Order: sequence, then C-alpha cells, then structure tokens
Amino acid sequence: MVEPEVSDAFASDNYAGAHPEVLSAIEAANVGYARSYGADAWTARFDEVVRAHFGPRCEAYPVFNGTGANVVSLQALLPKWGAVICSDGAHIHTDEGGAPERVAAIKLLTVPTTDGKLTVDLVDRQAWGFGDEHRAQPAAVSLTQASEVGTVYRPEEVRALADHAHALGLAVHMDGSRLANAAASLGTGLAEITSEAGVDVVSLGGTKNGALFAEAVVVVNPDAAEGITYLRKMDTQLTSKMRFISAQLLALYEGDLWLRSARHANEMARRLADGLSSVPGVELTQPTEANGVFARFPEGLAARLRTRFHFYDWNGSTGEVRLMCSWATTPDDVAALLAAANEAAT
Repeated sequence: MVEPEVSDAFASDNYAGAHPEVLSAIEAANVGYARSYGADAWTARFDEVVRAHFGPRCEAYPVFNGTGANVVSLQALLPKWGAVICSDGAHIHTDEGGAPERVAAIKLLTVPTTDGKLTVDLVDRQAWGFGDEHRAQPAAVSLTQASEVGTVYRPEEVRALADHAHALGLAVHMDGSRLANAAASLGTGLAEITSEAGVDVVSLGGTKNGALFAEAVVVVNPDAAEGITYLRKMDTQLTSKMRFISAQLLALYEGDLWLRSARHANEMARRLADGLSSVPGVELTQPTEANGVFARFPEGLAARLRTRFHFYDWNGSTGEVRLMCSWATTPDDVAALLAAANEAAT
C-alpha cells in the first residue's frame, strides 16, 4: 500500500476513493452474462430509480464522466446555431478543456458572478440578439449546483431562473456533479431543485460522491432534448458493459447512500470552515453551503500547510485557496489541518 507523504484529504472530492458500498455493487454485478449497451437489468432498474427521484417522464442515460454528461446534455438541448449562457466560473467554461466548444461546437456566453450563481439580471446580460444572424443565438442557460465556489441555489432561485429562461425560449440545463451536496445542504429531495423547479436536463453526478466512473444524463423534459440516444454514442460516452456504471449509480441512488455521503462531506466542510474562521488572519471568502471551503490565507500560511496537506490555490494573486471535503474526509483529517493552521499562524 502506497502512503502519501502529504495528505490529499482536502485537494478535491475527486481524490477520494470509491465508497465500499459502490465497490460491492460492482462486484455483485460481475456475475455471468448481461446484455450490453444498457439492455441489462441494472440499467433498467436505474431508469426506475431516476423516475422515482425526478418524475415519471424522466429518461436516464448513464455515461462515463461529468464532462461527457455536460456535453451530451447541452448538445441535445441546442440547435446547431445555439449558444449557452453560463457563469464565467462554470465548470463547462473553466475546467473542461474546451470540450463543449471542440466536441459539440457550442458557443458559451459567460457572465461574471461574485458567488458562482446566475440571476435573472445576469442572464439578461447575454440573452439578446435573437434573430441576429451575426450572433450565436442564446438557446439555453446552464446552472452549476452546487456552484464552483460551493454556494447553493435555493429551489425558488432555480424556479425564477427557469421561468425566465423558458419565457425567453431558452432551455435549462443543470450541471449536477455535486447535486447531492446541494440537496443535503438544503434538506430537500433531488426533484425540488431540478424537475419541480423547471430544469429540463440534469447532469447527475456520481464520481464526486463515491463512485468510480459513473454519471448520468437525466432528461427531465423529453420535449426539450432530442437525440441523446445517438449523441451519447457520437460523443464516446456509450459503454458496452453499462451494467457496471448503472450498478454504481444504483448503489448511490436506490437507497440513501447519495445523501449520507453528501451530508458527511458537507459536515466536514462546515467543521473545517468553522475552525478556520478562528485562525488568526484567515478570512472565509464564500459561505460554506456544500462541501467546499474557500478562504483567504495570510502570506506564508498556505506554503507552511502544504508541507503536510494538499489543496489548491483558487486565486493566487489574493491568497484565496480551495479546500474540498468528501465522503471519505474524517474528523481527524479536519482536526489535523486546523491544529497545523493554528500552529503555523501563531
């Protein structure tokens, strides 16, 4: 077993391993033969689970990763001339290597935000030029839930954005790689912040919440999205042995593992944020509403902590850092970082 010299507990929720219940589900699915490309019992059962969570019209399409889920979702929502309005900090804009643009030829129309969240007024900054052949036509709005800075859209905020977008003729996509963390933070079900709030298509996360490689495109409104059956294959997101992806998603969403894991990650982040707020010179830069902590460290503190802990700069020019918690983060991990921070700061 390889033991890291520096703790990776706060670098990213992607750094955490697979949850034991997910691994058990994969092993249980590894029996005999099963039909390929989704014609298996695990995928059929996942369809039922998705409809129970999101509504009876919903359709589920398991995929390999979050970028794939986002690209397939947006491609299905847009005409060839369509563009997507999103935050300038959205994952589809900052962290997907240009995949929406290069793979799907989608123009992203970004707007600056202070808390990672779009508002009706911010959408209107880019929702113009309809009918102008010289401008990529706004055709969808993409929300990130929870946002890239750990903030969470309330159900009424999603509903206001969805109603406004639909009134303009725009579809609504939600990047839900951390949807479970958002629901756990709000104390809601998954539908209250997606299907019941007017979202058309959801990229449903799994990997950041304990899966190995398992996400899904959830079509809430089939009338708004076309061709996902074909797009998933075209975008290299159709797996032949789909039972092993569906088994992971079932492990998360058939019971309450998605919620237990997200609640734990959120609680570790809250504990970390509360402790850091009392460290001399540390300033929290965003409210801790999900499983991410964003803080500005005094000069030299980050460098001293990095001899023992791995985390990322969010804004190197201001000293702002990001610390992420996961289902695997332990109270001892949090206590160790806080003790080191207090020692280094004083």
